[in-house]
Amino acid sequence: MTSSYFEVADVIRQFGEAYIKRYPNILPSQRRALSDISDCMTPAMGGSMYHCDDCGESFWRFHGCGNRSCPKCHGPKTAEWLEARQSEMLPCNYFHIIATVPEELRSTALRHQKIIYGLLMKTASDCVRKLAADPKYVGGEVGILAVLHTWTGQLHHHPHVHMLVSGGGITQDGLCWTETPYQYLVPVHKLSKMIREQFSADLKKDHPEIHRDIPEKTWTREWCSFCKHFGKGQDAVLEYLARYVFRIAISNARILDLNETHVKIRYKDHDAGRWKEARIPGEEFIRRFLLHVLPKGFHKVRYYGLWSPVKRQQLTIVRLMLELKQPVLSKDDLVVVAQLAEEALSKQSNEKQACQVKCPKCGGLNTVLLEALDPWKNRLVS
Repeated sequence: MTSSYFEVADVIRQFGEAYIKRYPNILPSQRRALSDISDCMTPAMGGSMYHCDDCGESFWRFHGCGNRSCPKCHGPKTAEWLEARQSEMLPCNYFHIIATVPEELRSTALRHQKIIYGLLMKTASDCVRKLAADPKYVGGEVGILAVLHTWTGQLHHHPHVHMLVSGGGITQDGLCWTETPYQYLVPVHKLSKMIREQFSADLKKDHPEIHRDIPEKTWTREWCSFCKHFGKGQDAVLEYLARYVFRIAISNARILDLNETHVKIRYKDHDAGRWKEARIPGEEFIRRFLLHVLPKGFHKVRYYGLWSPVKRQQLTIVRLMLELKQPVLSKDDLVVVAQLAEEALSKQSNEKQACQVKCPKCGGLNTVLLEALDPWKNRLVS
């Protein structure tokens, strides 16, 4: 490669075909990711030609692939997600919780991704909600946004769940907001034990054949959890959370070099507290990258508690209570106000703004569409 800037797409174009020939039975979602990322923002994806009336330049704007594993496409999605979340964030304290699984469970997770990953997200969130409901801690229903990550800095397999948790919750009668008086949300040691026991019980009940294949020491060793107070204020939380919601296994900025045989990447060594470099054989890079391409239809971002979709009206009520900084006298009045707020939010979200295309030469917005190019057919990697 002669360029000083490298992308995941460059690695796939160089080593992807050889990898598929060597391992032809990869999952359809993995094959699709390789094809999409390789073709992203190229003529293969189709696009449009524009003319700038300010400087006279004509230029092509090719489409992104939209694949959730693509380093180029997750930025715009982050902006869209942040805008949509503005009406959901509560003006309260927040906590960051991480729940991980022991090494003995990882190979099983790769063979049964939808089952193990989904159960981990649900179990971790349910246990946080159960502990938080205890009057010793929060004493109410908290809001949880859970995000699944499966990687380490060197792209090894390490499934874990990040959870953003509100530092307060609504009481069982739905009339009062209550907050934890401490700078921690729930006891981590107790949470870890609950997650391990509940995960084992649910897996054994619903999928006994999978449970039998897991080493027995998985259920006796410590399951690591982490919890820290993050801060207060929805803007800071949204910024922080966006890094987790749409973060992918590796960004283009972390690829330092690419040659005929190896890929050099940088990664954060959290134990040492500094950045390091690693040289990985090209096909090994592809193998590690594909470990983190999730099955089609799997939702890596899920909402629980107050942020559950079925509690949207209650969430609006809670937001009003916090912004007014006082309980509302009549629950019926609150429902009416919440319905009006819902209607206003829905109307606002449905108002689409026209997107203007900026000229890459002069930066002007006075551009005109000249022609469109359809995506190439049969472009999937064979």
